Amino acid sequence: MSSRLTEALQRIDDAHAQDPNKVTINGTETPYELHYATKMTSYLHKRSASPSETLQLAIRAQHLRRWEVPRDSYPATKAGYYAWRSFLAKRQAELVEAMCVASGYSAAEAGRVAALVRKEDLKKDEETQVLEDVACLVFLDDQLEEFERGHDEEKILGILRKTWGKMSEEGHALALRIEMSERAKGLVAKALSG
Repeated sequence: MSSRLTEALQRIDDAHAQDPNKVTINGTETPYELHYATKMTSYLHKRSASPSETLQLAIRAQHLRRWEVPRDSYPATKAGYYAWRSFLAKRQAELVEAMCVASGYSAAEAGRVAALVRKEDLKKDEETQVLEDVACLVFLDDQLEEFERGHDEEKILGILRKTWGKMSEEGHALALRIEMSERAKGLVAKALSG
């Protein structure tokens, strides 16, 4: 691992560590966004044998300082959701781009990290597709069970179908190997059969 990659990852993780939202993992309380970033990196290495440094940084920064812009700061509508997501992608990209430059990456390299965070050229750019696969895998592995408790089944099935549609065949293969509760497995099976 290059020294600039180590430095940039540390800057990102230092920001994640400030998340006031905590989860308990194996008996240890951890800032949620640090947990999320670690999961993203873990799935990246399952999805890609030798990811570029720029992809590793984009994966690690996917939810950079997200807690500072809560979902309820935008209207509880579909348009509000998309406006929130769009703002977050732009903001997170700008934050990580500055961290990359401060860690010794060129403007072009830092710009590439930012473009990946914004998920530019999805379905055309292989690295952007890997990032999308990884985000979907982490949702299925780490967030689905809690998320489905707060929504009706039809909404969950729709979200699962959209999630599946965003993923590549490699992503699908990894998703089918995720350990899930019987309820979650049933919802995934129902979504994919309908």
